[in-house]
Amino acid sequence: MHSRQFIKEQNHKICQSEWWGPLKGTALLSDNIYLYVPPLHFCHELHKCFEPLADKIKEKQSTNKMALRYYTKLVKSLRLFEHAKVRYRTLFGCLALSICFLLVVRPSLEGPVKTVYSKMWMGSGCPSTVMIGNKDSSQQFAAESEKKIFPNNSICDISKPRSNFCEMKGDIRIHGNSSEILLVSSSQMGHYMENETWKIKPYARKEDSRAMSGVRELSLKSLTGHDQAPSCSIYHSVPALVFSTSGYTGNYFHDFTDVLVPLFITSRQYHGDIQFLITNFQAWWVDKYHVILKHLSKYEIINFDHEHKVHCFSNAFVGLRSHKELSIDPTRSPNGYSMYDFIRFLRSSYSLVRHYAITIGEDGGKKPRLMIVSRKGARAFTNVGEIVEMARSLGYEVVVSEAEFGTSLSKVSQIVNSCDVMMGVHGAGLTNVVFLPTNAILIQVVPFGETEWICRTAFGEPSVDMKIRYLEYKMEEKESTLTEQYPHDHPVRRDPGSIAKQGWDALATIYLGKQNVKLDVARFRDTLLQALELLHH
Repeated sequence: MHSRQFIKEQNHKICQSEWWGPLKGTALLSDNIYLYVPPLHFCHELHKCFEPLADKIKEKQSTNKMALRYYTKLVKSLRLFEHAKVRYRTLFGCLALSICFLLVVRPSLEGPVKTVYSKMWMGSGCPSTVMIGNKDSSQQFAAESEKKIFPNNSICDISKPRSNFCEMKGDIRIHGNSSEILLVSSSQMGHYMENETWKIKPYARKEDSRAMSGVRELSLKSLTGHDQAPSCSIYHSVPALVFSTSGYTGNYFHDFTDVLVPLFITSRQYHGDIQFLITNFQAWWVDKYHVILKHLSKYEIINFDHEHKVHCFSNAFVGLRSHKELSIDPTRSPNGYSMYDFIRFLRSSYSLVRHYAITIGEDGGKKPRLMIVSRKGARAFTNVGEIVEMARSLGYEVVVSEAEFGTSLSKVSQIVNSCDVMMGVHGAGLTNVVFLPTNAILIQVVPFGETEWICRTAFGEPSVDMKIRYLEYKMEEKESTLTEQYPHDHPVRRDPGSIAKQGWDALATIYLGKQNVKLDVARFRDTLLQALELLHH
């Protein structure tokens, strides 16, 4: 028999034989489903396939020495994983296997799909939502889903310090009114899929018990068998994202750092093709940030808690990815999104026209614009008029911001974007830094007491990630109204560190909650001059 014909027949036998068992099943996946087979594992399986064949060939040495040399070398090359040394005769002889292999791993060659906590995937060519009116339709959807599921051992990552995050792929049924999110599977999917339950509070400040106390806990369950699962009322062809607007929402800073920035990290990669479901739904909050929300999702938000219909998805996320205060770690975010990407997203969403701060001397003699963030209650400036007068004497155009709770964010964003410098005492109002143009300057007045670390974590470090230049002005004791409340030798004045050692509540109550600021304008003048100097470059 001619050697090439013999090789061809043997390759055909291999594909049909039981030796191909571990890989043969992958050929049954649909055109839309790809299974990543690690190269080492693939070669290991091929090695196991060819070893018995090599033994058989040895018995036929007298009839075909060329085939023996061919397969002996092939087994050796597979064992050492040195594909470069395989000769053209080998490649030709294994052409059928090579084609099968390329079809299986082609998606990984084009670029891996980023699924961090689950490697299950289900394709969809359906419209955004489909009404399903009977149990047979629901079971048909489930049957189609089962064919396309390749499960992983876990659906939730609870190892991160700021938030727990879960990803489910397959036949997912969300019944909001019952607090349950179900992943339905068949008995053939593996024993670890049975009776697995995760309890998740989808808010990105998980180590703060006070914030988490009001967040609704959701149950993520895997079920084996469709008889236990509720029938689908609505099927969605886009992913679901479930999160909470409880916790510290209502505080401007926490609205961004706990919800909006994590929401951007988690959903932006879908370019609007994602369905939001909000638990602890607050209509005023959704209305306040509707511009941001509608640019992240094309679909009407579902009130998770009051929804009686069963919504079915092939992909769902519960919780939000979160990296750090008011910022993003691009090495950990999908598509490498950074905080500056979030800033550009806000500018686009609110149609902000200024992308760069003024450069003094190059903008036709225009004055730099200074915004003073004026607070009510604690940490308020008691001498705003003096600050305004001094700033104007240096050549600033001054705007004093006293935004009320109901002020339109669209209006606020436009005003802030028109400024080149923003100053204020540490507080939620400085969150408006997100609307400043690139290379603008943030001046944070650091309250008297052990508060430097708070200020730098909340606004100092994030502002740099936003491409905003950052200056600090540290208050002295004489600038604090605490001098009017405590005697000269009291630990609050003499030893702020001892108060800080008592814990966050003690520090926040006194240094963030009880003092106002009478700024030493002569001393602060140098900081404003420094900002002017930066604006020349």
